[in-house]
Amino acid sequence: MSALTNSSLWQTLKKHRETLASLTLRQLFSEDPARFDRFNASAGPFFLDYSKNLMTTETLDLLLNLAQQANLPQTIQKMFAGDLINRTEHRAVLHVALRAGRDAPPLKVQGQDIRAEVQQVLKRMETFVHQIRSGEWRGYDGRVITDVVNIGIGGSDLGPASVMTALPADCTGPRVHYVSNVDGAHLTYTLKSLNPAQTLFVVASKTFTTQETLLNAHSARSWFLDAAQQEQYIAQHFVAISTNEVEVSRFGIDPQHMFGFWDWVGGRYSLWSAIGLSIALGIGMDKFNELLAGAHEMDEHFRTAPLSRNLPVLMGLIGLWYINFFDAQTHAILPYDQGLERFVAHIQQVSMESTGKSVTLDGETVDYATGAVVWGGAGTNGQHAYYQLLHQGTHLIPADFLLPMRSRVPLGTHHRVLTANVLAQSEALMRGKTKEEARQELLAQGMSGEALENLLPHKVFPGNRPSNTLLFEELTAHTLGGLLALYEHRTFVQGTLWNINAFDQWGVELGKQLARSIEPELSEQGMTSVHDGSTGGLIHHIRDTLFGLSRG
Repeated sequence: MSALTNSSLWQTLKKHRETLASLTLRQLFSEDPARFDRFNASAGPFFLDYSKNLMTTETLDLLLNLAQQANLPQTIQKMFAGDLINRTEHRAVLHVALRAGRDAPPLKVQGQDIRAEVQQVLKRMETFVHQIRSGEWRGYDGRVITDVVNIGIGGSDLGPASVMTALPADCTGPRVHYVSNVDGAHLTYTLKSLNPAQTLFVVASKTFTTQETLLNAHSARSWFLDAAQQEQYIAQHFVAISTNEVEVSRFGIDPQHMFGFWDWVGGRYSLWSAIGLSIALGIGMDKFNELLAGAHEMDEHFRTAPLSRNLPVLMGLIGLWYINFFDAQTHAILPYDQGLERFVAHIQQVSMESTGKSVTLDGETVDYATGAVVWGGAGTNGQHAYYQLLHQGTHLIPADFLLPMRSRVPLGTHHRVLTANVLAQSEALMRGKTKEEARQELLAQGMSGEALENLLPHKVFPGNRPSNTLLFEELTAHTLGGLLALYEHRTFVQGTLWNINAFDQWGVELGKQLARSIEPELSEQGMTSVHDGSTGGLIHHIRDTLFGLSRG
């Protein structure tokens, strides 16, 4: 057994879980009228109701003790201090420093004051954003820039794209588009309605060698040159977010229009850095700073609030409770705001790339579950798609309901109906519908006899399905920043308790390595190397279909 599962606290939690087996959420609420007051917490504009969870005050105390046993408070402080907590890459983890504000005290990492460096990059971004949005920066034929195409992948795409989708009313600058998929359709259809003379490309790749990003960037370059003809114009229409000045220059981008970031910024935590340039171009630097400020507010809450009132800590512990003691394998995030439709995809990466690990920081194989499959989407659409599985399926799926209390776009009774649906869904998951309640409902509808008995089992809802409800005042740049930071820190909490590195992602490398060897084998003249029977067979089948031949 590992040190974690062998600990007395872990064993106590396992026994405690067994004592809850016969309890229901209905019973817990019935026996404790003050349960809602006991199980909520707030931070800034956020209010978390976690009373609809399969837990008691004893459960929470045990989980908080587990956090103390894992030295969570100390590890939080180490992150903010710039200690090298990303041990496999020997790096600090300081995305929090990107949003600390210009009045934050100096913070040195390996002798460099990174606060000053962050402010320098933000100042360069501000200057550039003003040039584009004011019309001072123009395309090669003198017209203003109307469209920005961000070319990246992973954190260089998901984070910025989720923010831009969430804040359409704030998008007062050029239209911003995102291209990430190496499927040529993504770039082709994005460019189809754009004018090369009025389009700016932001190529986001730290090393400027990322295969998917560079392939899309070079195709975009060809598309642009088909219209502009002269390579000198590339400098007016392409900028880079990178640290590789040699490759950036070789591409044709002026190094003065290269925005750097640091190795202590992980890709999935990078939207707060120069990777967020596309965001700032769309919503303006003032709004981008509001986004940073909202995240910083949540950072300070996470850094200073006691564990028992700390939103990221509570949400992280509750998630761990279900993963490790209820065998929950997935986690649903259900935002009831159309602007958050891409939020889940971003948090999916933040969570699954961070906690999808099977060895500890010490290199030992874990003997406990880590991470969960994160999925979901904007309500109320989901209610007519996958909520059936939540309510009557055989899997326990903990869920987070996210709801702004005020609509950004008031329209009749729409928001009241939306709010009613959120509250009803969480209540339905918790209460369910007993056989007797279903029977009485069918009798009231005039059904009886064999017809009633045949339908009755299908009308029963088991209930006892857990959920959190996170309310916030309104979806603004500020609250969005806080919401993103909340889920970042929730992931950090779980990684700390599982003793895994939540800040590396070695698992993405193997597929990329193999793809580089397979790609030339797919050409007409390519020679196949040794593969397993399936992969080799697929290569031959594709070559036969495309070229009418198959070479060994």
